[in-house]
Amino acid sequence: MATLLSSTSSFDYYNHSLHFLFSPSKLHSPRILASKLPELSFPVFSPSKSRVFCESKTQEGQIRRCSPLLEKASLPSNGALASDEWKAVPDIWRSSAEKHGDRVAVVDPYHDPPSTMTYKQLEQEILDFTEGLRVIGVNPEEKVALFADNSCRWLAADQGIMAMGAINVVRGSRSAVEELLHIYNHSESVGLVVDNPEFFNRLAGTFSSKATMRFIVLLWGEKVCLSSGETHSVPIFSYKEIIELGRESRVAHIDSHDARQGCKYEIIGSDDIATIVYTSGTTGNPKGVMLTHKNLLHQIENLWDVVPTEAGDRFLSMLPTWHVYERACEYFTFTHGIEQVYTTVRNLKDDLRHYQPQYLISVPLVYETLYRGIQKQISTSSTIRKLIAVSFIRVSLAYMEFKRIYEGLYLTRNTEQPSYLASMLDCLWARIIAAILWPLHVLAKKLVYQKIHSSIGISKAGVNGGGSLPMHLDKFFEAIGVTVQNGYGLTESSPVVACRRPYCNVIGSIGHPIQHTEFKVVDSKTGEVLPPGTRGIVKVRGPQVMKGYYKNPLATKQALDEDGWLDTGDIGWIAPHHSVGRSRRCGGVIVLEGRAKDTIVLSSGENVEPLEIEEAAMRSSLIQQIVVDQRRLAAIIVPNKDEVLQAAKVSSIVDPDAVDLGRDKMTSLLYEELSKWTSECSFQVGPILVVDEPFTIDSGLMTPTMKIRRDQVVAKYKEEIANLYKRDSQN
Repeated sequence: MATLLSSTSSFDYYNHSLHFLFSPSKLHSPRILASKLPELSFPVFSPSKSRVFCESKTQEGQIRRCSPLLEKASLPSNGALASDEWKAVPDIWRSSAEKHGDRVAVVDPYHDPPSTMTYKQLEQEILDFTEGLRVIGVNPEEKVALFADNSCRWLAADQGIMAMGAINVVRGSRSAVEELLHIYNHSESVGLVVDNPEFFNRLAGTFSSKATMRFIVLLWGEKVCLSSGETHSVPIFSYKEIIELGRESRVAHIDSHDARQGCKYEIIGSDDIATIVYTSGTTGNPKGVMLTHKNLLHQIENLWDVVPTEAGDRFLSMLPTWHVYERACEYFTFTHGIEQVYTTVRNLKDDLRHYQPQYLISVPLVYETLYRGIQKQISTSSTIRKLIAVSFIRVSLAYMEFKRIYEGLYLTRNTEQPSYLASMLDCLWARIIAAILWPLHVLAKKLVYQKIHSSIGISKAGVNGGGSLPMHLDKFFEAIGVTVQNGYGLTESSPVVACRRPYCNVIGSIGHPIQHTEFKVVDSKTGEVLPPGTRGIVKVRGPQVMKGYYKNPLATKQALDEDGWLDTGDIGWIAPHHSVGRSRRCGGVIVLEGRAKDTIVLSSGENVEPLEIEEAAMRSSLIQQIVVDQRRLAAIIVPNKDEVLQAAKVSSIVDPDAVDLGRDKMTSLLYEELSKWTSECSFQVGPILVVDEPFTIDSGLMTPTMKIRRDQVVAKYKEEIANLYKRDSQN
């Protein structure tokens, strides 16, 4: 029994452009539409019977698929289709506008023009964009590619596409052109909503010859900046034009009884596909994950237990907004009246200080960057200040360690429960030591940590996802009083399946399953369900699990079994339940230890996870990035050159006035550093390869959520690693 843990062509476009008349009003005539967009021509064809033709004299009215709560005002007055419940994701905006109408919803300071919108304004923007898409001929169930980055207009476009029953296919501007072309064509998208002219000009040459586009919508910038001759006869709309067309059409539709009566209304179903999100594609082409409205609504309705946000709380958004982790969190937080500020990696440090957010939704690399910034600030202080800060941090680390013991939050795999007497003595001893350390910890808060808090904000919690949070980061932020809640999920699960709660923040784990979600750990060979405390392959099941991979039944079958269990591909275990002792509140939390495909099998037959080595190595300020090649046990290291040079000077390897360090000396110093920090790991790596070029998203060596693409890195440096072993064997 499973361990249950639950709490078309150019002609078609123009033909469609004549068949979306809601009424005989002048607004929707081809002549008026052409006058609004003079660079476009709208040839007149004889009307034929069509699903989107909507005049009273036609036998078949236009099909308008709607979010029943969002578009309640425009539905027939008999109220048969209207709903007061969320049936589709865009329904949340009606509720939010009613509850938080005049509150600021989004602040977008880095686009031209900078934008600030209240909840009422944002709802109207979404409604206008929705209607604008209908006006230009987008039909329910058609796919629309949304290739753009974080902004308030991205949000309006995303929700507008969903709200009229179409399916958005999302990606960011930093993806390779060939990858975007594959996504566009594989998804059978009919049109493209793109970020800005610069991004589109990068796509235009390839897309104009290899993709069929009925229309293009430009979210930011001016159409005059587009490359001439690349788009041929494809109609191009600016964001403002779509909004204007939609606004005028909505007014005409609501004011005209004949227009409403001439249309056939359908309601978006919760099992309808809302979006297709393509995986990062670390191996081969990315797969299209089909997520339904029901999948995403599960996240919206069940994340408050993890992040108990209140109206007016401020969030910083810097992850790719199209990525399902950031996306689901945004949808959820908007239902509670928060204020979201869009920032960038470049501006994150300044915006943390300026906006002082209550929450930060982010990934391990961001917390690693914050940690290194704090450490650098301490290391460059005067000797006395440095000594005081380091001493206080050590005291706080020890204090929190003992505090976890007496609070019952000390993680263990041991299934044997301690005796009641031993547990009492253990907790009593921990309380005594913690009480001794507590005054120094309080003093550290006032003298050291208060300054750190003022520079980074995050007064309530940082929520980590998209990758494993190294233990040293987990403990450090706990010690200085910054709550970090580690969570877990996959694109295939919309994504969150587990997260640590504020009241049960078990360091080293990903917390308990969220509501209506089940976990089990199985043997990788036999599929047998394993007991708590035993490592195996983690599987999950719940209403957030995807519908499947688009046009890929084989991959769907491999990922999802007949009972709805999703194979995560991750190795982990479930903490055993203890009724007493230092681990009494840890029962049922999930612990992850790496990806099954990354496991290193030693000659002795022992399995070792490279993540163990990499996390240990990253504690060194000399190492900026590292990847352990599981095939040859070598390490590929991107050094922090300034820190390496400083360490070389301290160790008298180079002169105090040296400005550079030779490659051999750098490699030797880094190897010693790696050996020091990984001395307690299960195994030691072999030779190391030092590379100058950091692993970045633009180089294709990191995913959009800043996870290193291990296979890509190893493939790029395959020959150099082979040469290392040749030299070793010759020596």
